[in-house]
Amino acid sequence: MSSIAVRWPDGHTTQETVGSDWLQAAAKAGVAIPTGCLGGSCGACEIELNGKVVRACISTVPPSKSGQLSVDFATDPHW
Repeated sequence: MSSIAVRWPDGHTTQETVGSDWLQAAAKAGVAIPTGCLGGSCGACEIELNGKVVRACISTVPPSKSGQLSVDFATDPHW
C-alpha cells in the first residue's frame, strides 16, 4: 500500500497508509478525534479533509493526486 502525507489540525505532518482507518491514524499521530456512535450517524467525528467533510469513524485515508491531505476539525473538538 502507498503512503500519503497528512497535515493534522495541530500543524504537524505524518505519513499514513492509504486505506487505513482515520481514527487509528489520528490516534497514532496523537490527535484525538471526538467520537459518538462509531457508526456514522451522529456526526461527532466529522473532519474536513482537503475542505470536504467526512465522518472519520466510517472513512479511510484516501489517495490524493497531490500526495498530501489536510485535516481540520469540522466541529468543535471540545463539545
